[in-house]
Amino acid sequence: MVSLASPTQKRQTQGSIDPILALTRPDMERVNDLILSMAGSNVTLIPEIAEHLISSGGKRLRPMLTIASALAHGYGSGDGHVKLAASVEFMHTATLLHDDVVDESDMRRGRKTARTIWGNQASVLVGDFLLGQAFRTMVEVGSLEALAILSDASAVIAEGEVWQLAAAKKMTTSEADYIAVVDAKTAALFSAAVEVGPVIAGKGAAERTAMREYGRNLGLAFQLVDDVLDYGGSAADLGKNTGDDFREGKITLPVILAYAAGSEEEKAFWREALEDGANDDAALERATALIRRHGALEATIRRARDYGARAYEAAETLPDSAGRDAMLGVVDFCIERLS
Repeated sequence: MVSLASPTQKRQTQGSIDPILALTRPDMERVNDLILSMAGSNVTLIPEIAEHLISSGGKRLRPMLTIASALAHGYGSGDGHVKLAASVEFMHTATLLHDDVVDESDMRRGRKTARTIWGNQASVLVGDFLLGQAFRTMVEVGSLEALAILSDASAVIAEGEVWQLAAAKKMTTSEADYIAVVDAKTAALFSAAVEVGPVIAGKGAAERTAMREYGRNLGLAFQLVDDVLDYGGSAADLGKNTGDDFREGKITLPVILAYAAGSEEEKAFWREALEDGANDDAALERATALIRRHGALEATIRRARDYGARAYEAAETLPDSAGRDAMLGVVDFCIERLS
């Protein structure tokens, strides 16, 4: 288990998501009802697959952030924030369905992936259906600016998926290339999810920029923390089995840093393990030892903390409110999963 946080790095929020859970609970009940409605179809397979993933135990952090951002900016009436939050969750769910097919993943959050139950074709097509429902619901909000933000994010996420596919299992992947993929695949949706808050609340460019920076940096920190936990955390913190990234041949930041610092013999091990698929339990044990030897976990944590600090600073520009406190707490919760 990674344990690199110090008491002086803890903030008053203590890294809890309780504030955002309490703040968004009434609206998230409406979001959940809308999600079930949006997943409905006369084609039986669609709600079956959608329900399988929707009920898999995720925190639904992204739609909660949409609600919190809208409330923090004074959005006071209407259901636009609820519809956008549900759309954000459907975009995320569609991405998970597509990712599991591309990555050939068998398990997610301790359950079989949809592709292992219903097949790749059904998973991809249901993912497309969910994206369609997301955009249909966005249109109902009546904000062209919000629609533009989320549609741009959808295109960026797709580009990131293709970029990741092109770079998959290539030990020549640089840190800059990896961060660019994370920026597109993960951070783009976090960023869009919170930027629509000030938009529907009628705020201006400064508020939008602050939320865009908050979401982007939170998304980057979130992924780097996951990268660390895969080699030094617990399944409970990660939401999947530790070592899964390695077993699936994923090249994450700790691997990139350890590879760059390694000897020629170590570089040959990494190529054999991740490019050629020789990634059994013994190889995972050695990989973890090499990552620790070269301080790759600590280096990744430093980067995650830096992105977290930037997200925190962006949220601090918000007026003092329960929404602001909730968004600050999410940053600390993300980082303190390392402690």
